Formats: sequence, structure tokens, C-alpha cells
Amino acid sequence: MNIIAFGASNSRHSINQQFAHYAAMQFGDEVTMIDLNDFEMPLFSVDREKEDGYPEEAHEFIDIIAGADLLVISMAEHNGAYTTAFKNIFDWTSRIEAKIFENKPLVLLSASPGGFGGGNVMQLALTRFPKHGANIIGHFSFPKFEENFDSDITDNDLKADFLKMVEASKKTLKEHKLNE
Repeated sequence: MNIIAFGASNSRHSINQQFAHYAAMQFGDEVTMIDLNDFEMPLFSVDREKEDGYPEEAHEFIDIIAGADLLVISMAEHNGAYTTAFKNIFDWTSRIEAKIFENKPLVLLSASPGGFGGGNVMQLALTRFPKHGANIIGHFSFPKFEENFDSDITDNDLKADFLKMVEASKKTLKEHKLNE
């Protein structure tokens, strides 16, 4: 199974990159991690789109998503919304392919140092992503990441909730594969 995972942040020390990797490993031991820094593009504008067309990085990102059997995305939250780095990639790629997620099974995560666990960006993504072809099979918001994670989830209640989401997602993923 081709598992593609990333934290929707361009921070070199992203807790969401760590969490995406940790979560993806629950589904298989061969995970391809994407670094959003590899897809840096000019800020999207309709004028730039009309004058210059689409950046090669946008096409590359679409190709990677297209090859996935499972997507694991952990959303970082900046001021209650997507990071600028992710939003820019999303804007460019969704202009090329409106259904960017191509009905791929997607485990949607968010993590933050605060107590809400990126809940605002999670709600935004839960509402928006299905309009772009996301087949969200599970979601989980992880609060107080630094306090509750040290190569594994250290809070027993959070870990139990997370593993419950993973098991339900695996069941849905199996059913999805049977229906292909």
C-alpha cells in the first residue's frame, strides 16, 4: 500500500509532520513523507495563473497524491486556519484538478501545543476537503502535543481515542478496497 503523509506546515520542526508520520506508521511500515518546502511556489493569483500558467511543483504534488492508496495529513493551525504554505499549494493544485484528493482514503489529523488541538483548522478541513474529492475515513485532533507525545502518545486517554480512530479507519479502508 502506498501511504503518503505530510504535516501541512513548512516548519522544519513541525509537530504536525511528526504526528503525520507517527499516524501513517499505524497503517503500514512503508510511508512516503512529503515536505511542503519541496513545493514552494509563488503566491497564487489569477493574474499569475493567466500570465505564467501553473508551476511544475503543483503538477508534481498532484502526481504524488494521485499515486497514493492512503493519505495521512496533519493540519497545522495558524490563526484558526490553514498555514499559508499549505493554502498556497492547495490553491494552485485545486485550480489544475478541482478534486485534488481524487476520492483517496484520507486520515485527517491536527496537532497543536494548545488545548484545542488545532480544532479550528480541523473543522475547516472537514468541511472543505470533501468538496475537493477527499474521502475522509477518520479524523483526530491532538491537543498539547509537547506534553502528550514523546515518540509515542503518552496520555493514556488520548492514546486510546487515537487507536480507536485508527482501528475504525483500518476497517473503512478495508471496505473501500473491497469495493474497488
